[in-house]
Amino acid sequence: MAIRKKPSTNKKTTKVSAPRPAASKPQFQHIPWKSVELENLNPLLQRHFIVGQNIMLARVLLRKGCIVPEHSHHNEQVTYILDGALKFWIDGKEIVVHAGEVLTIPPHMPHKAEALEDTVDLDVFNPPRADWINKTDQYLRGTK
Repeated sequence: MAIRKKPSTNKKTTKVSAPRPAASKPQFQHIPWKSVELENLNPLLQRHFIVGQNIMLARVLLRKGCIVPEHSHHNEQVTYILDGALKFWIDGKEIVVHAGEVLTIPPHMPHKAEALEDTVDLDVFNPPRADWINKTDQYLRGTK
């Protein structure tokens, strides 16, 4: 099969396209926890969080006896216990996560927790929790 070349017209054409909006360059953030508002959700539960483009990091302070009621969300969650211990009810099991340990929670998996002692944990969510950002997380805003 022979390939035919188009005849040359010796005319140069220039395509002009509309200017493209400059893409916003992601910026790094350096944020001391003490500069982030600490939310009092109930007498035994406080938190503050930082939101990136696709991820959220929350520092959660739970007093002994604090109950996080059973709930689920479409966000993947990683919980790292810095100090104290949380008992989780998840996937039909009870598990205690101590300081220095990590629990991963897949999206849509129902879970509940209880602080067995005063506890500080870091929770990472992907994507960020819109209900936390919008303060529509009523399951946490109670008396326990």
